[in-house]
Amino acid sequence: MSTRPEFFRGLVLAAATALLLTNTALAETATSLPAAGPPSVADLAEGLLDAVVNISISQNVKSDDDNAPMPQVPEGSPHQEFFDEFFKGQGGEGNRPRTVNSLGSGFVIDPTGFIVTNNHVIQDADDIEINFSDGSKLKAKLVGMDTKTDLAVLKVEPKKPLKAVSFGDSRKIRIGDWVMVVGNPFGLGVSVSVGVVSARGRNINAGPYDSFIQTDAAINRGNSGGPLFNMRGEVIGINTAILSQTGMSVGIGFAVPTELAMNVVNQLKEFGETRRGWLGVRIQPVTDDIAESLKMERPRGALVSGIIEGGPITKGEIKAGDIIIRFDGTDVAEIRDLMRAVGESPVGKMVDVIIIRDGKEQTVRVTLGRLEDGEQLANAPAKENGEGAKPNEPPAAQLPASDVVLGMKLAVLDADRRKSFGIADSVEGVVVTEVQPNSAAAERRVAAGDVIVEIGQEAMATPDDVSTRVEELKNDGRRNALLMIANKTGELRFVTVQME
Repeated sequence: MSTRPEFFRGLVLAAATALLLTNTALAETATSLPAAGPPSVADLAEGLLDAVVNISISQNVKSDDDNAPMPQVPEGSPHQEFFDEFFKGQGGEGNRPRTVNSLGSGFVIDPTGFIVTNNHVIQDADDIEINFSDGSKLKAKLVGMDTKTDLAVLKVEPKKPLKAVSFGDSRKIRIGDWVMVVGNPFGLGVSVSVGVVSARGRNINAGPYDSFIQTDAAINRGNSGGPLFNMRGEVIGINTAILSQTGMSVGIGFAVPTELAMNVVNQLKEFGETRRGWLGVRIQPVTDDIAESLKMERPRGALVSGIIEGGPITKGEIKAGDIIIRFDGTDVAEIRDLMRAVGESPVGKMVDVIIIRDGKEQTVRVTLGRLEDGEQLANAPAKENGEGAKPNEPPAAQLPASDVVLGMKLAVLDADRRKSFGIADSVEGVVVTEVQPNSAAAERRVAAGDVIVEIGQEAMATPDDVSTRVEELKNDGRRNALLMIANKTGELRFVTVQME
């Protein structure tokens, strides 16, 4: 019995020794592991705060600013009702004239006074004032803006050089990297928040060049137009939008990456406007059905649905029905890739474009035009021939139509039918005179007055051509027929119609 206390003292000593050794091992392991996150961003933030500014605007309006620009999520998204912009006019009722005062953020990119922000922060502003961190204020003028990327460049006239920040390479940022947001949330003044990159290349349907950086760093109204920094103090994004039901941060914010913004900012700064490349084609997505009908292994590329007259394509280098899969060394997985690559290319540059035509790849060379000029051509009303008929007015009763094919009644496109449907002289093919309700063609919104130009990349001239080609495709094991459809003015689109 006398040995029992000695036994317990031995157990306690052994346990204490084991605990000491364990703690020592844990400490050694901890010191050998990389830091879980930045221990502090105080030094980093201190060197950047003076370059971030608050932007105050005033605007005389007649009613609530319900039509303020707001990026939209894709149609049908479960998050659509929660999507909100940062910047919206407050106060006032009815249509009485009033002054709206709003706040946003921006940052200095040049000591001489050039400042970057979002276009929706300053759009339609009557007065723009820049508030600096030291309390000073300067009036700003608009140098240039770009609605497609929601960016704008302002200019102030400082008495001494300003603190400026530089752009970094957003292509090097990885999911999980730490980032820092500096801005003016709710008009409180310069504030800092830290988070990580949650995703890259996000498309929120805000514009044709969407490729946003998503971050969980706290971004709220008033942060719009402010910088997203990497841990080297470089701007790798411009905060633009949030996904939120309340307008407050829920950890899903979006920033325009500098790989997209830098070229736009430089052009606005130099020219006061953008000068984007332009290919001069109308495009639509390559869907699963289209890929299957063309015997493609998988959907990819951008399907050319038309060539804009007066554009860069003057010698048939690219034709309707071609699929663009590579542009100037950049793979085109979807139409956004093509739009972004073309838009970022210099005007007048000669580029190689790889297309699929008749099932074979080939390379063509095209000299790019200027998008801003091309938009006027693309939006110009098409010339119409044919008088006295509404677009979908049925043809005269004495004009017989063929049997039904894929739910469509078809007829030869002669002079009488051109006049009856108001179809331009330049349009060639087989006219649709009637579409049966609930048919495969009706599901694809084919309507009376449409003209079938091609089926399965073969030109159509008569209703018999249509019937024969459909039977050929069925015998070839195809489930869908790819139709090139022209409207009365000649604008083309591609639809796939089930043949089963």
